[in-house]
This record gives sequence, C-alpha cells and structure tokens, in this order.
Amino acid sequence: MNCSISGEVAEEPVVSRNSGLLFDKRLIERHISEYGKCPVTGEELAMDDLIPLKSGKIVRPRPMQAASIPGMLNIFQIEWDALMLSHFSLEKQLHTAREELSHALYQHDAACRVIARLKRERDEARSMLAQSERPIPMSTSTSVPMEAVSNGVVENNDIGHEPQSCPGISEEIVAEITECNLSLSNQRKQRRIPPTLAGVNDVKNYTQLASHPLHKTSKPGIVSLDINYTKDIIVTGGVDSAAVIFDRSSGQILATLSGHSKKVTSVKFVTRDDAVLTASTDKTVRIWEGAEDGNYTCKHTLRDHSEEVQAVTVHATNNYFVTASSDCTWCFYDLASGLCLQQVKGKPEDKGFTSAAFHPDGLILATGTVTENVKIWDVKSQASVTQFAGHKGAITAVSFSENGYYLATAAYDGVRLWDLRKLKNFRVLSPYNEDTPTNSVEFDHSGSYLTVGGSDLRVYQVGNVRSDWECIKSWPDLSGTGKITSAKFGPDAKYLAVGSMDRNLRIFGLPEGTAMES
Repeated sequence: MNCSISGEVAEEPVVSRNSGLLFDKRLIERHISEYGKCPVTGEELAMDDLIPLKSGKIVRPRPMQAASIPGMLNIFQIEWDALMLSHFSLEKQLHTAREELSHALYQHDAACRVIARLKRERDEARSMLAQSERPIPMSTSTSVPMEAVSNGVVENNDIGHEPQSCPGISEEIVAEITECNLSLSNQRKQRRIPPTLAGVNDVKNYTQLASHPLHKTSKPGIVSLDINYTKDIIVTGGVDSAAVIFDRSSGQILATLSGHSKKVTSVKFVTRDDAVLTASTDKTVRIWEGAEDGNYTCKHTLRDHSEEVQAVTVHATNNYFVTASSDCTWCFYDLASGLCLQQVKGKPEDKGFTSAAFHPDGLILATGTVTENVKIWDVKSQASVTQFAGHKGAITAVSFSENGYYLATAAYDGVRLWDLRKLKNFRVLSPYNEDTPTNSVEFDHSGSYLTVGGSDLRVYQVGNVRSDWECIKSWPDLSGTGKITSAKFGPDAKYLAVGSMDRNLRIFGLPEGTAMES
C-alpha cells in the first residue's frame, strides 16, 4: 500500500472517502491543513473524509546498496554531496540576503540625509520669512514723507536709486567723527608695538594647526572673514549665502546667520555692540544683533543699493558704517537705527565699487573701483579728494595700516603701497605672474605685518618708504582650489585665519608646545 503523495509505503495508511485514494496519514493531514483539497483530484477534502486502514507492521527491506560496505560508503557519499549542495545553496542565499540588506540600509541612510537637508532648508526658509524687514523711523530733519521711505532712500521702481532723500550727515555727527579723529591721532603719536606681538621668527615657523569645515559642501567657498579681537571669535561669509560665527579656542560654531539669498561678499564685527554686519550680492546688507544666550537675530535689512553690495566697513566710533556697491554708490549708515544718512554716487566711468575701508582715524574712506583706480573720500564733505591710479584690472582689496601712513591695495597685477603723506606709490609687490590675480591684502592690527592672498598665502614684514618689505613666509593653498580669498592675523599676530574657495576655515600658528620668542 503505497502513498499517493510520496509513492512510499504508508506507515499509517488512510483512504479518502471521496476519491478512494490511499495516503500516509501524516502527509495528507498536513496537506489538508494547508490547502483543504485532495492533492491528486483537487476536490474539497476534510479530515472527516479520511478512513484509517489497519494492516500488519511492515518491515522495509534493506536496499541493495546497504548490503555491502562499498554500497554503504556510496550511500554516505551521496548524502554528503547532497548536504554540501544544500550548504552551498544556503550560503548563496545568505550572501544575497546580506547584499539586499546592505542596499536597503544604504537607501535608508540616504533618505534620512535627504530628509534632514530638506528640513534644514525648510527651517532656513521659515527663518528668512520670519525675518521680514522692519520699518525704520525717519529722522525729523528730513522732509520726505514716511510712507515713501525705505531705509533712507525713496522707493523707486526704476533701476538704481538717487541719494536725494537721505537726511545727510548732520553737524553733530561731523563733530563726533572729528573728535574721534583727534583722539585717535593723539594716541597714535604715542603708539608702541606691543611686547606680546609675535616675532618674525615665530611667523616663519607658522604651520597649519587646524581646518574647520564651516560652510555647505554643495556651495563651497569662503569669500570674506573678520576677527573679534576682544572675544577671539571669527566670522566668515560664504558662497552658500550664510555667515558663520566660529569660536577658535573651542573649535565650535557659535551661530550660523542665514537670511541672504546669494553669496555673502563682506562681513564685519562691531565689537562694542556685539553686532555683525553682512553684505551680499542679493543687493542687501543685514545688521545682526547678538544676545546673551549667544544667538544672533537680524535687526535690520537694508535695501538701499540697486546692485550687488561688495564691501562693508565700520567707523572707528562703532556708531556708523559704510557699504560700497557695484551700482557705483557708497552709503553712510547709522548703526543703531539702520538709517542711510547719505548715499554718495561715484562717476559713471568708475563702473562700480569693489571694496572699501575706513582710515583708522575715521575721517577718510578708500574705495576700489572696477576701472583700476582707488578713490579717497573726505567723510565730512563726502567729496573725492584724490585718486590713486596705476593698477591693472579691478581693485580686489584695500587696507590701511594702523600707523595711519600707508595704504595697501590689491588688484589683478599685484599689490601697491601708497604713502598718504605724499599721496604717491612708493612700492609694488608682484607675488604672482600676470595670469594670477591677487585677491586679498590686509595689515595686521599692529601694522607690523602684511598678508597677501592669491594662488598662495604670503606674509611681508612691514618696512618703510625706503626699506624693503621682505616676504618672510609663504604657504601653498592647501584647499586645492588655487584661490585664497581672505586672510587676517589674530590678536598680537598669534595666529592667522585663512579663507579659500573650499568650505574650510584654516588656522595657521606655531605648533603645539613651541614657545613664542621673547
């Protein structure tokens, strides 16, 4: 009596009442529990339809292969081969399952990253929406109606703004900046190089100490930076339209200022009020105010320029600042109110301003132009008092020395040094070939060193009109982009902060454990 399913002799034979077929009880019960049908005819079949058959105990005959030792070895070999094949099949299934699991985990991780990025962009968009521009009260000295004014300039649908609606720089402000100039000039006569300043041999031994990724990888590039000497913190402006405030000592990001829609071209600290100014190619300037909890909020958004804002510089009083734009105007602002007091228009042949810097005493302003010239302005009268010519290409940076006598300007052809007492160029530094522009130039706070950035980074020891300005140290651009955009010495020149066209802020200084020379 063979089972209709296995074809083997049934151990517990049962017969179907419907079809009359014989099955092994163990096999047919399992089939019915799963399918409820006869495995042969496909008809409905239940447990009650099975009739058990009684038979004597059947002794299965020994197979012929098991009648001898070679036959048994052959059986064992066949079983071993079957076991190995089964093991190989399981290993293959396990490998496939692991690959599928790894792929699924990778997709899950990528999805989580995309979700996190979208949430961050959503939060940034909400922050930009919440930081809507506040109406700024107009000074009582102006006759322009309040509803027609936006940050000191009449709203105009035409391209460009005319500076006719600004209230002007009052006599009280002129007296304030004049008094500041006298005070700082007297202090400068008694000025001494601080004994804690890093020496020339120290600077020669500077090397990269750290590299901090501050900006987005999708839009890399640090365009500008500034240092708060009191708190030893650094702010960087990036191509990713954000400014990042970084604590150098702890290596932590303190705040990310998001609000601009295009790259941040210039950043400046206002140390007295714990404020930060940011200028952008989105034609706006923002005033960020620091709170006790370390957060920064956008206090004012200034929209007085009709084209990209290229530079912002703070007056020595810390009460006023100036912005320079590609629309060939510079604006003089009151910091507390964000009011544009005066908008000064350059000549059409200037084709726009590219950079700006206040003299340390605050009475003159230098602006670089697209047309190779550097203009010097009298802040009190807002008149152009002189012009320095000689560069080739647009002016990329301007910097006054703390001694008040020298002005350094950078352009495509290198760096030129100007004597403000005689109003003439006394030295030309050509660190690169004619195909490599100079992107940045900056005096340190003591006026002892000059940093120059282009395809590499160089530090010059400041001399005088007659003596040489020696290049005491140079470093290659470690970002790999070949474009250093900004560099500035920290307090007492103890370190050097460098920005390039990657997302990293680099810090150069003496290696750990190396003592400064006395």
